[in-house]
Amino acid sequence: MTTDVPLPAPGREIQTLDALDPVQAEAVLDLLGEAARSDGRQAVSEQGRLQLRGGHRAGVRHFLLTSAGVLAGYAQLEDTDPVEAPAAELVVHPAHRGHGHGRALGAAVLAATGKRLRVWAHGGSSAARHLAQVLGLSLFRELRQLRRTLIPLDLAEPVLPEGVTVRTFVPGQDDAAWLAVNSAAFAHHPEQGSLTQRDLDDRKGEPWFDPKGFFLAERAGGIVGFHWTKVHAREQLGEVYVVGVLPDAQGGGLGKALTAIGLRHLAAEGLPTAMLYVDADNPAALKVYERMGFTTHEVDLMYRTES
Repeated sequence: MTTDVPLPAPGREIQTLDALDPVQAEAVLDLLGEAARSDGRQAVSEQGRLQLRGGHRAGVRHFLLTSAGVLAGYAQLEDTDPVEAPAAELVVHPAHRGHGHGRALGAAVLAATGKRLRVWAHGGSSAARHLAQVLGLSLFRELRQLRRTLIPLDLAEPVLPEGVTVRTFVPGQDDAAWLAVNSAAFAHHPEQGSLTQRDLDDRKGEPWFDPKGFFLAERAGGIVGFHWTKVHAREQLGEVYVVGVLPDAQGGGLGKALTAIGLRHLAAEGLPTAMLYVDADNPAALKVYERMGFTTHEVDLMYRTES
């Protein structure tokens, strides 16, 4: 389905699509690349970038803003959470900023959701905060990016709970079991906990995927926790991509031990710095990571319409 929504500005048009063809996807990726080089960060999350390719995905819509026929802005809307309002990310090409395109994209996404919306502002720039205010959105979530040096790696030897062993992920063999554990560990977290086989396959197909940096903790033959690391080769940055522990295995130090195992792996890969994301309203996790040497590097903000 395609819907064209012309806006009252000379030469500006917004096209709404349920899927992008390969040419459109590449054009959006080019735009995102230009914006990232200018801003020092990605305006669209990894999940959003993965959703550009591969055809239709349930609940995902793409908004292409053109100015005089040139792609000048992009927004993605994901409406897959059964409880929360649809979530959006948007970006305007650096060469086309200052012309109201961001506001036009925001207004189009608001209209598409019946004014029930959440919007990410990665990095929380002043321009993003201003746009949220103009659109009538209120701040309600703060996601912190923490970093620490891996040189030196001054961490104590990891101590695993009794009966727990650690091995690395085997693609194809461990997919279903890992997805089940991930869902249980992140039942409270709609983004991470809702990952599907298609989402896992998307990530396994990325150049950064390396099973030797994907650690599974097992007890009595079943997975009870994991630490999936990621390497950002260009930035020479290691990431604590996701750490999860089954609810009935929490509280025994497994999460801390898995985090230390992953950090040791990243350090052994020669990476000088590690990063991770954690919600600001999770003081227990923040305390654990701060004790492991992490400090706040930057903050992503999410805004929403008043519910």
